Amino acid sequence: MRRRVQPGPTQPLRLMSYKEQITAADHDPQKLEQIYRSAVEAGSVEAFREAIIDQYRDHSDNLLLGAWYHRLRPVVEARTPEYGPHQPQWRLALPIGLVTGLACWAISDPELKFLDHLEYLALLWSPIVAISVIGFLVAASGRGWRRVLIPVLSLSVACAYALLIAPTMTATSAHGYLELLVFHLPLLSFIAVGVTLVGWREDHDERFAFLLKSMEVLITAGLFAAGGMVASAITAGMFQSLGVEIPESIVRLAVALGAGMIPVLAITTMYDPGVSPAGQDFHRGLSRLIATLMRLLLPLTGGILVVYLFFIPFNFMGPFENREVLIIYNVMLFAVMALLLGAVPMDAGDLSDRVQVYLRWGIVTVACLAVLVSIHALAAVIYRTAEGGITMNRMTVIGWNTINICIFVLLIFRQARAKVDTWLNALRSVFSTASYGYVAWGLFVVVAAPWLFR
Repeated sequence: MRRRVQPGPTQPLRLMSYKEQITAADHDPQKLEQIYRSAVEAGSVEAFREAIIDQYRDHSDNLLLGAWYHRLRPVVEARTPEYGPHQPQWRLALPIGLVTGLACWAISDPELKFLDHLEYLALLWSPIVAISVIGFLVAASGRGWRRVLIPVLSLSVACAYALLIAPTMTATSAHGYLELLVFHLPLLSFIAVGVTLVGWREDHDERFAFLLKSMEVLITAGLFAAGGMVASAITAGMFQSLGVEIPESIVRLAVALGAGMIPVLAITTMYDPGVSPAGQDFHRGLSRLIATLMRLLLPLTGGILVVYLFFIPFNFMGPFENREVLIIYNVMLFAVMALLLGAVPMDAGDLSDRVQVYLRWGIVTVACLAVLVSIHALAAVIYRTAEGGITMNRMTVIGWNTINICIFVLLIFRQARAKVDTWLNALRSVFSTASYGYVAWGLFVVVAAPWLFR
């Protein structure tokens, strides 16, 4: 008799089959256990897990599905020694990174400027890299390409919209809008990658894990970039000692290749495409080092903020009168937000009970200090707006300051109400909820600002 070939764990037919079986057995513990054992034998645990998660989100009041949901998260998603370390997929990442770098090089000519104001590379670098990263993640995970259509198309439409709407504005407004795009298109590109990996699911752990792993990827990319700059400096010095001047076109090619390849290489180094964000390894190697460093920086940051607040009365009007001081304020607030995010552990078991107490109140203290600095910065922007009128930049800064203040206040409020065994969940939910504010304001600046300041 011919043996029937079962579809693989990543094929839609198998996933739909598990969904149907789980739906029929969602009140039968014995039958559900049999389905799980069959999935283990078939090597389809990941497909079974995804089906359980989908069903539980639709039927969160089902105690049996809830038990399986929480059972599979630590067992299947957590990376154990038996599971093995993540193996970077260099054979796939290198060609994709090379193509991305060449695409960046094609638009890197400094004489190619959009509206004679901003180089195309500065505008389009992040969307190009994001689409390449999405392609790498989907190809490496072996999952269907349909899930990338919406984020890729949405990002492409946003870029096309920005490039089409800018020429319809006055020269001054268009230049200000393009400068805002340099910071906001990378945000939209990051959102597109996040939607590809997490979707729009109401899962605070998955969204927080994505944010945490993204920070690790960003730091890894910075290390790659630093290594590349050191190698470039050594190479330039060697050629200079021989009296050989490297052509500008070669330098431009090297920079563009680095800009395109480094993000892809950082992703493949730190992220396992075959596992969901919550299932990534946060316990070893560079991930552990980064988390430890962030926690060690908390008391230093708190001390700096205390000293800063002490000197504010002696130079209270500094940010009110000096635009550069105000910019430093806002950059510092985003850095504090990133520091708090990086200091939060993915798993409470990573830290002892005593360390958790110190960490919790260290985060709350830094957040309280950051609120005071944020209010001072917001007051300075409002003052400058009242004196000189509303501009696109001032509106954008007011929005980001307001969002950050709300996040800090929400963090403090939820920690004040959280218990010893729920403070981590409350903290992760704050950062997960905060992502909605970042998405909304980023889209508003890109889409609505041109119509308000034409």
